[in-house]
Amino acid sequence: MTLKEIRELINLMNEHGLVELEIEREGMKVRLRKSGPPGREGGGPIEVQMVPALPGGAALPGAQAAAALSRLTQIKSPMVGTFYRAPAPDAPVFVEAGQEIQVGQVVCIIEAMKLMNEIKAEAAGRLVEILVENGDPVEFGQPLFSIEPGG
Repeated sequence: MTLKEIRELINLMNEHGLVELEIEREGMKVRLRKSGPPGREGGGPIEVQMVPALPGGAALPGAQAAAALSRLTQIKSPMVGTFYRAPAPDAPVFVEAGQEIQVGQVVCIIEAMKLMNEIKAEAAGRLVEILVENGDPVEFGQPLFSIEPGG
């Protein structure tokens, strides 16, 4: 789930006066909860909790979830630019979540100053999550992909 999607969920919570919201998507369970007193306009800060989900919709227990998340590595943006999942609008994407990737495999393109820069995987493993939407702007050091090392 991307930061943009989490912001949209927070706006939805505020708009409808919700105190807690839980959603499961793409193998992740996300729980948003306002920590301020109910009834207060705007409420307090919102706590965001994301944990990998088990098959059947159950979440991993706290310690197991933390261990699963700590095993993940990230491919980060080496520059500021625009993120593209495919080499052209009508071309297939470079990678999909769940796919095994290899060191040196092109995973995306970042356009910077009208130059298309291929971004390659620095680690082999299973691609767990794509953290950026196609066409979104990215910052230097922004996580693009989560990978479970292996292979």
